[in-house]
Amino acid sequence: MKPSFEINLLPEAADFLDNLDSRTKEKIYYNMKKSQFINDNDIFKKLNDFIWEFRTLYNNKAYRLFAFWEKIEGKETLVVATHGILKKTQKTPPKEIRKAEEIRKQYLDHKSKKK
Repeated sequence: MKPSFEINLLPEAADFLDNLDSRTKEKIYYNMKKSQFINDNDIFKKLNDFIWEFRTLYNNKAYRLFAFWEKIEGKETLVVATHGILKKTQKTPPKEIRKAEEIRKQYLDHKSKKK
């Protein structure tokens, strides 16, 4: 079975994952991989028009990696994970969504200038 999309981690998301213990990191990667094959709002959820989040609950802690969609040459859809947080409240902090939106904008601006 082929994954429905690819996932690319931007440096801040990769750094977030690198600073976690190995079991937590494995669980997050497992959920990200799972989201490529099944549609499950418990692990991959839309937050607004542009930003989505990979969701992992592990050891009673809520981990979130923010992401957005990108089409490359009209082909495969790529999800770019922007950054991650350890959530302390039920609601996703609006400042983290704004941060993901800003990273998305910078990414797309930078990409369009390369063309």
